[in-house]
Amino acid sequence: MFPLDTLARLVRAHLADVRGHTRSDAGYTTETIVVTALLAILALSVVGIIAAKVLGKANGIDLGG
Repeated sequence: MFPLDTLARLVRAHLADVRGHTRSDAGYTTETIVVTALLAILALSVVGIIAAKVLGKANGIDLGG
C-alpha cells in the first residue's frame, strides 16, 4: 500500500492534470462559437443580397399589361 503522503501527491498531480485539460478546451469552444456566428451572419447577408437582386429583376419584367 502507498504511504499517505505519496497518495496525496498522486491525487494532487491528477487533479492538476484534469484542470489543465479542461482549461485548454475552453478557448477552442469559444473560437468555434465565434467562427460559426460570423459564418451565419455572412450567409444571411449573401442570401439578402441575392434575394434583393432576384426581386429587382422580377419586378423589372414587363408582362405587357
